[in-house]
Amino acid sequence: MTDMSQGYVTADGRKIGGVLMEMKNITLKFGGVTAIQDISFDIRDGEIRAIIGPNGAGKSSMLNVISGFYVPTEGEVWFKGYKRGPMRPYQVAQLGIARTFQNIALFDGMSVLDNIMTGRLTLMKSGLLSQAMWWGAASKEEDEHREKVEKIIDFLEIQNIRKTPVGRLPYGLKKRVELARALAAEPKILLLDEPMAGMNVEEKEDMCRFILDVNDEFGTTIALIEHDMGVVMDLSDRVVVMDYGKKIGDGTPDEVRNSQEVIDAYLGVAHD
Repeated sequence: MTDMSQGYVTADGRKIGGVLMEMKNITLKFGGVTAIQDISFDIRDGEIRAIIGPNGAGKSSMLNVISGFYVPTEGEVWFKGYKRGPMRPYQVAQLGIARTFQNIALFDGMSVLDNIMTGRLTLMKSGLLSQAMWWGAASKEEDEHREKVEKIIDFLEIQNIRKTPVGRLPYGLKKRVELARALAAEPKILLLDEPMAGMNVEEKEDMCRFILDVNDEFGTTIALIEHDMGVVMDLSDRVVVMDYGKKIGDGTPDEVRNSQEVIDAYLGVAHD
């Protein structure tokens, strides 16, 4: 595979920086079951990094390790040059890591605007009491956070549903709202768990455009799991391929596409 240890320039001229996150010899076990076996790879500043593989390959487990939800049985996770220990979810968010989920995790009874506002909670500095009473500094702070949320709403083109309860929205728009909530946290690295799952062609095209725009305009590093190989090859700068908990490929889309081991294990075989 191509040596990219010092960063690299993409085919379209984008400059990708140094290592932002590094997975070192990650092994994850659940009892006697090994979900991930001795996998190492990095995620570089400003890139779109895909993790692919057939069902049961360990992709979601790996994303949960990256997000801090799982602590690896063996190995180390490094972020911004520091070894990362076990953390609570709010600490992960404060580090600058946000994610969306394969199964949408929104508050159906709340409006789109209020759902996205929850993504700002770890950035709010006023106390719980002053927030509840909505006075003084808390009132000013909420106005500032709401202004940032409104910009995200405009960016993702969901102005016309901003006051709509999320439970009334079609699936594709719910996925976009979940993306908006993750962006509201101003993440340094954004983790997307099957962002195109269940979408029609038009919805996929929209989501692809927004992911590219997030990466380009906000400079957000993105790591994603996705089964649609057309999407993966079009969006990604580099791809990690997993199979039965092991890494079998790691490189540019072209390198992965042309790897015989990857073809034999995944791309050339139909998987349920």
